[in-house]
Formats: sequence, C-alpha cells, structure tokens
Amino acid sequence: MRRPQKDWEILIRDHHEGYISWQDYENNQLTINGNANMKGEMVPGSVRNGGDFLVGLLRCGHCGRKLRVQHNGLRGVARYVYNDAAVNHGRRAKCIAFGNMRIDAAVSSEVLLLIAPLGLDAALQAIVERERAGTGRLRQIELALEQARYEAARAHRQYDAVDPENRLVARDLERRWNERLAEVARLEDELRVASDKQPPILSDSERAEILALGTDLERLWSHPAASAAIRKRVLRAVLEEIVVTAERGHLELNLHWKGGDHTALQVVKKRIGQHRWKTDTATEHLICDLARVLSDGNIASVLNRLAVRTAKGNSWTQQRVRTFRNDHGVAVYREGERAERGEMILHEAASRLQVSKMTVVRLIKDGILPAKQACIGAPYVIREADLDLLAVQRAIKNGRAVPSDPRQGCLEYQ
Repeated sequence: MRRPQKDWEILIRDHHEGYISWQDYENNQLTINGNANMKGEMVPGSVRNGGDFLVGLLRCGHCGRKLRVQHNGLRGVARYVYNDAAVNHGRRAKCIAFGNMRIDAAVSSEVLLLIAPLGLDAALQAIVERERAGTGRLRQIELALEQARYEAARAHRQYDAVDPENRLVARDLERRWNERLAEVARLEDELRVASDKQPPILSDSERAEILALGTDLERLWSHPAASAAIRKRVLRAVLEEIVVTAERGHLELNLHWKGGDHTALQVVKKRIGQHRWKTDTATEHLICDLARVLSDGNIASVLNRLAVRTAKGNSWTQQRVRTFRNDHGVAVYREGERAERGEMILHEAASRLQVSKMTVVRLIKDGILPAKQACIGAPYVIREADLDLLAVQRAIKNGRAVPSDPRQGCLEYQ
C-alpha cells in the first residue's frame, strides 16, 4: 500500500545526485496527479480535445462534487452532469445537469474580458521576440566569421614568415592556413543561408494586424488554429474552479480565480423546446411576407439568391421552407389569394395596362406607380386600384415609360 509523502517516516532529500532536482520531481508528481482523471474528485484531470471547455473545473454547488461530461454524439455538444448522489444518498433525480454551450460561452467571455489588457502586451512582446530571434542568430554568425577571418589572416602571415627550406614547418603552416580558409568559407555559406531564412521586417500593416489581434482576443479565441486543448489550458491557467448552483430558470456561477478572487456570474438556462438553431427575426418576417405571393419553391429560390442561410447554415429548399412555415403557423400560398386581396404582380400589371414589364418597372422606379417589394429579387406587389391612378394613365398615354425592346430580356422578378 502506497503512503502519501506526509506519512513517510524517513525522507533524506538530495542524498544521491539525481537526474532532476527535487523541485522538478515534486512539480512532475503534482502534474501527474492533477492529470489523473479516475483518481478522485479533487483533481481537474488531463486536458483533452473535446469541445467542452470547462470539464474538470466545474463543481456542484449543492453536493460539492466535481461535474462530469456526457457527449450525445453531436460534435461540440455535451452536457455537464452529476448523478452519483443517487448512488451515495439514494436520490433518484440527477443532482444537477445542463448543456455546455451557454455556460462555456459565458465563462470564456468573462475570462477574455479579464485578460484583455494582457493581450496588447503579448502582441508587442511577440513582435520584439520575432525581430530579436532573427538578428541575434545573424550576429552570432557574423562574430564567428570575423574571428575566423582573423585566424586565417594570421595563419597566412605565419606561412609567409617561415623559411621555405624548412619544409616540415611550412607544410604544417600551410595545412593550418587551409583549415582556416575552409572555416571562413563554411561560415560565409552559413551566414548566406541564415540571411535568406531571416524573416522579412514587418510592414506597418502587418504590425497593425498583430496589434489588432492583441486587442481583439475574441477573434483570436475563435480562430480555427486555436484548438480546444489550447483554450482549456488558458482557462485552467486563470481559473481554480467554478462552483455551479442551479436555480429556477438560470445557473449561478461562482468563478474562483487563481489569485484568490471570486466573480459571480449568472447564465440563463434554455427553456424546454428552445435550441440554438433559431432562424433570425429578419428571415422570419421575410418568409412570412413572401408566403403571401410565392410558392415554397419560389421562396427558396429568392432566399438563395440573397445568400440567406438556414439557422444551421444550409441553403433553402422547398421542403425546408415548408417545414419553417408549419413550425411557425404560416399558411401556404394559395392560387387566387392575391386577386382576392386586390393585388397583382409585375406580369399581371403589365398585361392589365397592355405594356411591357420594363415599362411597369420604370413607372415604379419613377415613383408613379406605388408598389411593395419584400426584398431585392422578390416580386413587386401592386394594388389593382393603383393602376387606374391618373398619374399612371397619363404616363402611359404620354409615352413617358421605356418602350419594350425585343432584344432585351426581362426577368420575372426585379
């Protein structure tokens, strides 16, 4: 049975010379114990690559135990739960459980807000270190080359000063001189290669971009190159633990920082049936307006031309528009309903006025014929009564509008 170090009867430190210092050994043991995921509730565990940033830091405010993570198979989606209280205390319900998306985002924003002043210092330090690393290496090679040239010149002088008849000494001095010349040539090649590899001096725009990253930590945090493991290490570097208490409708978080400070944070829980895949309000209103003049397939075409995506980032299809309508209680477009409301679209108005569609468009652009358009690319909706306006009839009679041109094609939607 292994005893903890505090219970050892005899401990003689540095009795033999070790490969590492005693302090390094203790730090290594502390790291190993902290990375043990299955050795108790009081250690955070090792950093893994999952998208749940706060695993190992969360502690239940009701029972005091560490929360675990459960994945449901969706990438980046998990739940923090603790239900061992059912085993220890006979409770049937989970002690606490909640999704990771909102709490991860809230804690990350709080940490970024705290370390934001350090971002600019880190950016400036990165610029200085980048320039210093390159110039320092070049300076070392230049000094070595200067010394090698001095030794080569000295060997040359010694060779010239020797008596030619003393062949043994002359041969040895010639060998030394050749070695010094070879060293000079090697260092010159090394200096040339190092100069080619020297990173170019940062331009003003590049320096400004690095400084912008230092001030915009949110963009740096969300960068694709920033892995989940890196973000977890950043959070563990500043946070000791997070105590979570479930209240009605929200979660109470108590962030314990490494320095001993505490911060209270409140995160609203999702209601039953609520999820993050929600279409934005502008798109909802647009679909509701288009549903009164277009079929589901035509609505999907208009939305795709406008580069409007679904809540999950997909393009629109007839089926997706139909599903959206059914979920939001929007009636399907019915043939003849425009006529019941006394409304027309572009080609119907052109047929009624006996002019081309381009003529009707010019009347609308000039403000002569009132019309509504839900968005660019959607059909113009024209009240049938407005076709009898005096200004409209006068413009057509006077030929103010552009006549039809058989060489110019017209689109159904303007």
